[in-house]
Amino acid sequence: MSYTLDKRVGGAFDEVVEQTMDALSEEEFGVLCDIDVQQTFAEKLDAEFRQYRILGACNPPLARDALGEEPQVGALLPCNVVVYETDDGDIGVSAVDPEVMLSVVDNPDLDGIAADVRERFERVLDALPDA
Repeated sequence: MSYTLDKRVGGAFDEVVEQTMDALSEEEFGVLCDIDVQQTFAEKLDAEFRQYRILGACNPPLARDALGEEPQVGALLPCNVVVYETDDGDIGVSAVDPEVMLSVVDNPDLDGIAADVRERFERVLDALPDA
């Protein structure tokens, strides 16, 4: 079982990051954090790494609903979406599969929220241009 929803995307890396953020916004997700892994590794480790960005996405109403059902679920938030350069030079976009992630929580009241987030992430990926 995969723990991510994945797509190979066409376009320049920075454009794909912006398109991903725009598609997340269309699904009512804000990006709470944007971690540039390549830059961080260069600064902290003096090491090279592929282009790789981690976007911490949050839909406040859905997060509120989930936290209302299970206060500790905040340890699994925000939902990460990554944009990265693949080994063969393409651009990949992967979103955490919320149904898989929340399966570790023994609370069936979260199932509907997880399904909603998954459907939104699938639409985000569908909105991106194919490679």
